[in-house]
Amino acid sequence: MTRPLDPGTPERFRQHRRLDVLIPTRNRPAELAVTLSGLAAQEGVPGFGVVVSDQSDGEPAYAHPAAATMVRALRHRGHPVLLTRRLPRRGLAEHRSYLLAQSAADAVLCLDDDVWLEPGALSRLVTALDELGCGFVGNAVHGLSYADDVRPETHRHYEEWAGPPVPERIQPGTPEWHRASIHPAANLLHVTEKLNLAAGEWRAYKISWIGGCVLYDRAKLVDSGGFDFWERLPEQHQGEDVAAQLAVLERHGGAGVLPSGAYHLESPTTVTERDVEAWEVVLSESPAEV
Repeated sequence: MTRPLDPGTPERFRQHRRLDVLIPTRNRPAELAVTLSGLAAQEGVPGFGVVVSDQSDGEPAYAHPAAATMVRALRHRGHPVLLTRRLPRRGLAEHRSYLLAQSAADAVLCLDDDVWLEPGALSRLVTALDELGCGFVGNAVHGLSYADDVRPETHRHYEEWAGPPVPERIQPGTPEWHRASIHPAANLLHVTEKLNLAAGEWRAYKISWIGGCVLYDRAKLVDSGGFDFWERLPEQHQGEDVAAQLAVLERHGGAGVLPSGAYHLESPTTVTERDVEAWEVVLSESPAEV
């Protein structure tokens, strides 16, 4: 019989440290367990914290024995874990804003609840953020069911940074906007295979946005507005990660990191009502260029 799981308290958790991982979840106990297992196997970033905020219809996903075991494994390995519930639901952006407010870390990893990180992925992202000095870096998620579906027409959107990333204002309809074509299915995996990188080698490449696994310099994310735009959105929206990243890109720059160690579990989405694109609302409110 599994014993009750201590959720922790925000006061104990919100301490200065190098990195916190922020995970929103809803109705996904199996997927959450897999996501937490990937974090528990990370090396090279000692003492990172983890916040799980649950909006499940029934009991929280972290109460499932498999997820609870991974919480205990993380704590056993020296990682503080805070378990919270954020109800009633007010939309994806509000949920991410709430998670961000729980952290006082230098950097925050916004990690979806259906992403498994291979060993070494977190250390590589932290190294990239430190060396590049930009607002965020990310690992686009691989869909391994598409591993045999090679789409060479998308590979032309891959372009590496020759030096540190610089701020960019990315707009829909521009060539830069279409950089995201490299991320669906297993496109990035195929690009990586062609590069034949040596062990430990990584590359930074130009992006418009990345979904699922994004490591922010927390101060630069907050400076860019964080997810505070949630108050201007209806509950039924998507694209909140895009909106935040576009703002950070414009002020501080950002990059994708290859190879990606992030793998999408390819489970059905639990966000079925997506009436509004958050980034469209935010861009429409931004002052036009002169």
